[in-house]
Amino acid sequence: LAVGWGSGAVTAWATSPGGCELVQSTVDCIGRWLNSVPGNLRGDTEELLLDDNTIQVLSNASLLSYHQLRCLSLTKNQLELIEPGAFLSSQGLHVLSLADNLLFTNHSLTAAALSSLPALRILDLAGNRLTEDMVSVLVWNLSSLESLSVARNIIMRLDSSVFTNLTQLLELNLEKNYIFEIDQAFEGLQRLQRLNVAYNYLPCVVEFGLTQLRVLNVSNNVIEWFLALESDDLFELEVLDLSHNRLLFFPVLPRQSKLHSLLLKDNEMSFYQRLPNGTSLADVTVQFLLIDGNSTNITTVSLWDEICHSNLSSLRLLDMSQNQVWYLPEGFLAQMPSLTHLKLNQNCLEMFHLSEGDHLAMLTELDLSQNRLAELGVEVGARDVLPNLQLFNLSTNRLRALPPGVFTYTRKIATVDLSHNRVDLCPQPAVTGEVESPPCVDIRGVETLTHLSLAGCGLRGLGGHPFQGTSLMHLDLSSNHQALSGDLEWLQDLALTLQVLSLRNTSLSSTAVDFSAFNSLMRLDLSGNSLTVFPTSLGVLKLRSLNLQDNCLPALPSDVTRTPLGKSLREVYLSQNPYNCCTLGWWDALQRVEALHVPDGQEVTCSYASRTLSPRALPEPVLRSCRWQTANLALLYLVLALPTCLTLLVAFAVIFLMLKQKLLKMVKSRCGVSSPY
Repeated sequence: LAVGWGSGAVTAWATSPGGCELVQSTVDCIGRWLNSVPGNLRGDTEELLLDDNTIQVLSNASLLSYHQLRCLSLTKNQLELIEPGAFLSSQGLHVLSLADNLLFTNHSLTAAALSSLPALRILDLAGNRLTEDMVSVLVWNLSSLESLSVARNIIMRLDSSVFTNLTQLLELNLEKNYIFEIDQAFEGLQRLQRLNVAYNYLPCVVEFGLTQLRVLNVSNNVIEWFLALESDDLFELEVLDLSHNRLLFFPVLPRQSKLHSLLLKDNEMSFYQRLPNGTSLADVTVQFLLIDGNSTNITTVSLWDEICHSNLSSLRLLDMSQNQVWYLPEGFLAQMPSLTHLKLNQNCLEMFHLSEGDHLAMLTELDLSQNRLAELGVEVGARDVLPNLQLFNLSTNRLRALPPGVFTYTRKIATVDLSHNRVDLCPQPAVTGEVESPPCVDIRGVETLTHLSLAGCGLRGLGGHPFQGTSLMHLDLSSNHQALSGDLEWLQDLALTLQVLSLRNTSLSSTAVDFSAFNSLMRLDLSGNSLTVFPTSLGVLKLRSLNLQDNCLPALPSDVTRTPLGKSLREVYLSQNPYNCCTLGWWDALQRVEALHVPDGQEVTCSYASRTLSPRALPEPVLRSCRWQTANLALLYLVLALPTCLTLLVAFAVIFLMLKQKLLKMVKSRCGVSSPY
């Protein structure tokens, strides 16, 4: 039960006595360490918020000054007692929240105080360690209540005595208790429209007959069967949530209802008339023995009957995901002509057949992912199969192809997920010696298609124009190790429309791959590849997000922030690369770009002399060593060569002086000139 607090007024808050804040007629004293209600607030206060304080007792004098009080919230205090006269001066109170307190200690006196509120509409008693008997006492005289929450208490069993006199109740929240049995507890609540009994321990729902109820939530129990009362009365039921239970079969629903949402996720449900081993349960019935005091009723039900006797013509959402369904009975979906969302993911389906007779003209979302589908069948000659389908999820199955032209029937298809199937795209390259081309999926000419996922499909050497005639904006080709064995010529048909491209884990290593033609690209994922050099063609793109994680990059270009890419980027992922700690000029440049966010910046590391360091805080010795290593090489060579040159010069001079006389004599003797003495 969600209870809204606040008047919604758009006015600046002002400080009131006691450290509280006020705006118009609302006073906010939340989290002020108060141990009592402030007595010096404005007398015209209509809404008083005292949550998150340490108030233990609401005395007879606590609210004497607040005659116009309409809403009072005391959630998360230590409230043990409300004295019988506490509300005598505030009998116009409409909303009262007492959640997360200790009202179990003096519930009888608190009940006397509540009984003096003739106008109370909304009451929240959640999280007070109340038993069913305590609840019965607390709400005994609250005939004006329209909404009641007793969630998160210790209620175990409900009968007709608990909610007696709550004739105006519209909404009841019983979630997160320990309820294992309900015996005619709601029959007297003739106006009840919303009932929440989620997160309890109900084993079954039998003879459900609350015709006035619109929303029933019994999710997260241990229900094995749901049986509505056999009646031709019209049930107002619109939403039924039976998810996260132990249902063994499709629920027996009211024959006539307004049901538009049926949630059956995470059960053990299947259809049993045709079992995989050939056994049939078509003629098997089950008898339920219902004992009520001295009377005993026996109800015979054909649980395996695949003919649904309920009128499901208004059903729009059916969620049967995470069950054990391995086939759908013939004509099952034909009873749901208004269906817009069908979720059958995480079941055991091996084949799914589409035909015009299923009357799924309104269906916009179909999820068949995580099944065992090896075949998707379409009725021959069908022209109006799924004409309004917009999302088709077939991921994680065993498909190798789709029926030819299947997307020509779906005239509004926008999103298709074929990831983790063994499919190829048409056209396939001709293979010498093969008469027929291998099976493939043809999406050419599907103009409405904007999102396509082909992750993990084992695509090999794509060629031709597989995307011709499409306007794809999102394309996921991740985990296809052989898809990028050549260039990106086969993607050129999407150059003007593609905005998001994932090439994660595609064994991309060539920097010759040219991305420059994809001017509309906004997000690019190149993670999990073997790039050793930053692709230069990325510099001209105006990406907003780039993922370079888990590659082999030693550095990024030093001028990356001055390119169109660097000026447009708002998000870049860089971790798990072997960056060189001595060439981090690009990193410093990125840090100076205020609009750029590096979500994995804390995990970015660099390498120096077999050490792994963080570029955010390099040690001073490493910085000095890097400065020496990156000094001017010409100067370095000069410094190294100068001592050698000087040594050679000195050695030559010494040798010349030692041999000077001998050399002169040798020259004179050769030239025949005598020397004067």
